Amino acid sequence: MNPTKTLTISAFSALFVIFTTPSTAQAGIMDITITIENLAPTNSISFAPLRIGFGNGTFDSFNNGQAASAAIISVAEGGSGSAWFPAFAAAEPNSVRGSVGGALLPGATASAVFTFDTMSANTRFFTFANMVIPSNDLFLGNDSPNAFQLFNPDGSLAITSITQTAGQIWDANSEVAIAANAAFLVGGNNDLRVAENGLIGFDRSELDIYNGLQTAAGYTFDSTLLPSSSQNIYRISFSSTASSAPEPGTLLLASTALGLLGIHRRLTRLRKKS
Repeated sequence: MNPTKTLTISAFSALFVIFTTPSTAQAGIMDITITIENLAPTNSISFAPLRIGFGNGTFDSFNNGQAASAAIISVAEGGSGSAWFPAFAAAEPNSVRGSVGGALLPGATASAVFTFDTMSANTRFFTFANMVIPSNDLFLGNDSPNAFQLFNPDGSLAITSITQTAGQIWDANSEVAIAANAAFLVGGNNDLRVAENGLIGFDRSELDIYNGLQTAAGYTFDSTLLPSSSQNIYRISFSSTASSAPEPGTLLLASTALGLLGIHRRLTRLRKKS
């Protein structure tokens, strides 16, 4: 049999497999867009970047009525999540973690895209936390790691948004509320803290001590703009589209097929020369 003809058939067969065989692994790979909105009134609260994770529902960074862990303190007292992310990774090494946006002022929005297998049990639940600013240790977040099952078993979205109200602002009660030590205030030094050693609970009353002070964004803060616990202040929205990112296996097959075609061309040239 002509060896170049055999190689040609093999190469085109490989390409045929690549472009005609459905991939079960690729079926659950989706681009998940997270959009965040600050729904609070102008001159009221802003928010530090949203720290998020898609996991199996194991990681539990805080509990109502208990002392704040180092993980949630790193969000509530400074917004960074410097201990939150490592704790999440240790509890759920197969989770997908990241951040959305920067400082989110009243009326502002931000978004980010995460690509992963939404059919995997390792990424079925959504967990989030972010600091409410200005404050010393106020935050938003889900107490139960199973509170938000984001995906159905088939990988489709089970929910499309999460809305938080003023009454859902948590006080970590880990740092005494002192305006001079608060984040997001002009002249404040957030690196300074006085330990409070209290218990986590729903409470936004510390916002009152920042009234009349200038924020880092330039506006004068007014907590009276949030009179009702049922007032919406923050929304997280989700949308999904099939990812265009190729699988490693598909790339390998394509490389193999192209390699075979290259060999075929070289052998053809050698035959012509001989």
